Amino acid sequence: MDTRTPNRLPFHRWPVFPVLVVQLIVALLLAAVFWQWRGPIAGYSGLCGGLIAWLPNVYFAHKAFRFSGARAAQAIVRSFYAGEAGKLILTAALFTLTFAGVKPLDALAVFGVFLLTQLVNWFAPLLMKTRFLKP
Repeated sequence: MDTRTPNRLPFHRWPVFPVLVVQLIVALLLAAVFWQWRGPIAGYSGLCGGLIAWLPNVYFAHKAFRFSGARAAQAIVRSFYAGEAGKLILTAALFTLTFAGVKPLDALAVFGVFLLTQLVNWFAPLLMKTRFLKP
């Protein structure tokens, strides 16, 4: 197998898929809570914040999990770095587009849902079925 051959696993078979699903569910639920609690402006602002957190993570997962196997170690490391750089750039661009293009906007809802959606990453080891330290 060539080290440059991308892993052709479908999206739903990636190891990070459960984390991405939970992030999307959290973003949608929090946007619905903001919609009910503070009105429609806070609702769609919260949805924007959740998508700002979720879309760059989907991009990173796409870049990071393209290669597999020990022979592709260098390609894996390069794709992780490229994915992380792209994720940061995409996050900044989405924040810029949101604050420049969405009017009226509730900044508290945007940042609140963004941060709470990002918190899902802290609990990622609990969501993934792989054990990192095997006895």
